[in-house]
Amino acid sequence: MVHPSFRYEKNLINQGCRLVAGVDEAGRGPLAGPVVAAAVILPQKILGVNDSKLLSSAARENIFQIIQKEAISIGIGIVSHKLIDRINIHRATLRAMEQAVMDLEFYPDYLLIDGKFTIDCDFPQTAMVAGDRRCCSIAAASIVAKVTRDRIMLRYHKKFPHYEFHRHKGYGTRLHFERLFKHGPSPIHRRSFAPLS
Repeated sequence: MVHPSFRYEKNLINQGCRLVAGVDEAGRGPLAGPVVAAAVILPQKILGVNDSKLLSSAARENIFQIIQKEAISIGIGIVSHKLIDRINIHRATLRAMEQAVMDLEFYPDYLLIDGKFTIDCDFPQTAMVAGDRRCCSIAAASIVAKVTRDRIMLRYHKKFPHYEFHRHKGYGTRLHFERLFKHGPSPIHRRSFAPLS
């Protein structure tokens, strides 16, 4: 498995940027629950950090604990299913990223953002397609966002157990569709998403 590099951060640090934050999200695709973003400033490469989608749940939890201990700062942004329905998932994702950056303890000198789009803030930034597989700080943010969102969905499972959110986390799996067609949408389903629209 190829692991993301810390060279993007090093290049920026060598140019005078002391604090470089990686930014990523989790939860664009699900039919239910919030979209969650994270911003992470690392002092150095952390072994084992990778795109959260390439890691098992257990590996994500383990590396999440390491990131929490070693990161200079971590910021979290959460946008609810209701706001997703109001402003659409694309704008909701960018807003969650903006919230995550503003939640950092220290203002970053530069942002490395996963995807094609930059965010509405005054910090210098670069959008990186497949950044979670290329850049260590973005990969760390992907893990933090994914673990944070999964924990939210586990709490929702306790509130709405018949949807089995603990198993699919709101994604459109066969099981989720079965529960959805049987019980109808829950209060946390995104009504603007097909087949709920």
